[in-house]
Amino acid sequence: MRLNTLDWIAYALAIIGGINWGLVGAFNFDLVAAIFGEMSALSRIIYGRIQT
Repeated sequence: MRLNTLDWIAYALAIIGGINWGLVGAFNFDLVAAIFGEMSALSRIIYGRIQT
């Protein structure tokens, strides 16, 4: 089965979301907030895209 571009984007977002939730659950560390700032506009966009 070949993946198209949209499949790769969805796969990457699922991986990023999983890593972020794993870090939150295990270490109480929010990677998205650490990189982009606590609830900045960019953080909210990323949270909306990865559904965290």
